[in-house]
Amino acid sequence: MIRLRGHMICTTADECAAVLAHVAEHTRLSRAEPGCLSFEVTPTDDPMMFEVMETFRSRDDFNAHQTRTRASRWFEATRNVLRDFRVEDLRN
Repeated sequence: MIRLRGHMICTTADECAAVLAHVAEHTRLSRAEPGCLSFEVTPTDDPMMFEVMETFRSRDDFNAHQTRTRASRWFEATRNVLRDFRVEDLRN
């Protein structure tokens, strides 16, 4: 399994609005991808920060998600939001 976790950090109200405007559709599409085991983008106590947790069955599934995401409306709208992510391989 591959897990991505970390934060999206907005520096402007417009960036925050872009995340909020697109996160529901991005989440729906991500959860529908083959190999997606879990996918969450949730607000934190800081209104300019969102926690991100994703788990995919395999590296190939995760890479396919990354490819789809880079070509999505989500990425276009949130491309300037700072992403502080760690990717972990959870093989047993």
